[in-house]
Amino acid sequence: MADAAATDKNQAHAYVQKLGVNPGQSVQEVGWDEDCDSSISEAVEDIIGEELIDEDTDEICDVVLMWWREEDGDLVDGLVDSIRPLAPNGRIWLLTPGAGKPGHIVPGVINESAQLAGLVQTKAERFGAWQGSCLEQVGTIRKS
Repeated sequence: MADAAATDKNQAHAYVQKLGVNPGQSVQEVGWDEDCDSSISEAVEDIIGEELIDEDTDEICDVVLMWWREEDGDLVDGLVDSIRPLAPNGRIWLLTPGAGKPGHIVPGVINESAQLAGLVQTKAERFGAWQGSCLEQVGTIRKS
């Protein structure tokens, strides 16, 4: 059992590296529910050294973790709401159920919704049962 827990924790930290979250950044979590992978959220908190910002706050954040399922409503509206607290060079990680899972959203819908919200998808990653799409504001210049 201890080995399985260590493996899960290592996997979650590998996911955080894919998210590009760094110590000191502020991260807001939106749409978390019982079906989400809490090990990802916990690993992000470990890296940033504080709790994730609640979705009902007005604090500015560097990254938004947005858990979204097809039944959660209009994706464009959800993305527009998630842009509001985002720092100018911030990004949204849209986390949706993987292909074939309940609540899955097809990539074309994600791309179109992102464009309508003024975002562009810069990469896609797999996070266990979840698919992640990194979305940035159009015209954002990222310094490496």
